[in-house]
Amino acid sequence: MSLAETDTSSLLSSGHLRILTFNLQVGIQTSAYHHYFTRGWQHLLPHPHRIRRLALMSRVLSRYDVVGLQEVDGGSFRSNSVNQVEYLAAQAGFPHHYQQLNRNLGRVAQHSNGLLSRLAPDAVDEHRLPGMLPGRGAIHARFGSGPEALHIFVAHLALSQRGRRRQLDYLSEIIRPLRHVVVMGDLNTTPDRIHAHERFRTSLDLHPVRPLLSYPAWQPRRALDHILVSRSMGAAEVQVLDHLFSDHLPIAVDLPLPLGCLDTIRNAQA
Repeated sequence: MSLAETDTSSLLSSGHLRILTFNLQVGIQTSAYHHYFTRGWQHLLPHPHRIRRLALMSRVLSRYDVVGLQEVDGGSFRSNSVNQVEYLAAQAGFPHHYQQLNRNLGRVAQHSNGLLSRLAPDAVDEHRLPGMLPGRGAIHARFGSGPEALHIFVAHLALSQRGRRRQLDYLSEIIRPLRHVVVMGDLNTTPDRIHAHERFRTSLDLHPVRPLLSYPAWQPRRALDHILVSRSMGAAEVQVLDHLFSDHLPIAVDLPLPLGCLDTIRNAQA
């Protein structure tokens, strides 16, 4: 039995999924406001230590079962032609990964979302989210089939309130008929505004997961990164990780799976 098969078997025996979301800012270490100016050039140009930071990130990500990534580069000049989704998946030992290219600037930058998973998704779809400026997206991964399937969305929403409202409206229509749902990512807004969005709140039937301060990483004051789960599931543990890899801190949840959901995933992985 391979290591990947062993990890999957252990995961399904426990009945829990360890989930993490992280905006990694394409591997730029930011630990003060002035770094936005002094290190801003790294959004366009390569840095010799970027690959070392990715290796450090992979050690943290390896402790989880499903990881959602935002602001990850798909392999361009600024990342030394390294597809950061592929690199992190390989270094952290994830057998399954998916990159969603949202803003293609050719050789200069490949703005992307990413999904890393120890479980094999039964389907992965990508959605271009509406907005005044193109370049925002969501990954939708389905594990299992039928009404008990688990649906995980990885999203990076707009900076503007109007743009986020349209994007939450869009996601609401997809989520509405689904039962077991996780929405995670940099949603660029606080929990109160998410809960105030009636259409989204109704479609997801939000479980009251405790919000955690994740931005800015060096002195967290705002809860912008979220793992939202439907009421059919309960989060056993929610935590923010104190790792200064980016201007955002990673958010993690230990998610017990409902029995019907767990059974359909087990059947799909068999």
